[in-house]
Amino acid sequence: MQRLAQSSRLEKYPTSALLVAEVVSDDKTACHRDLIDKRRDYAKAGIAEYWIVDPIEKVIMVLALDGHEYREYGRFAAGQSATSLLLTNFTISTDDLWGLEHEA
Repeated sequence: MQRLAQSSRLEKYPTSALLVAEVVSDDKTACHRDLIDKRRDYAKAGIAEYWIVDPIEKVIMVLALDGHEYREYGRFAAGQSATSLLLTNFTISTDDLWGLEHEA
């Protein structure tokens, strides 16, 4: 049954996506899913770049697919700009991103 659940979960992820960004939830179960399960699932789906946006820690982690697993391309904190390995000249200021929380 576990194998079926994983298989159906993978089917909902687009295999043609080059980059996925995931905002980490503050719920413990959802946090595990965002940081562990989805990381594994996106790698299996062949998504080349995976951004983990953590509003609690105020960090953006950019992961690049290396074979069948992700390796950390960069970890960007306050005062830095997150960059993409795939998208040339694509950057996001962490300060600007966290500033959006106050505008919402």
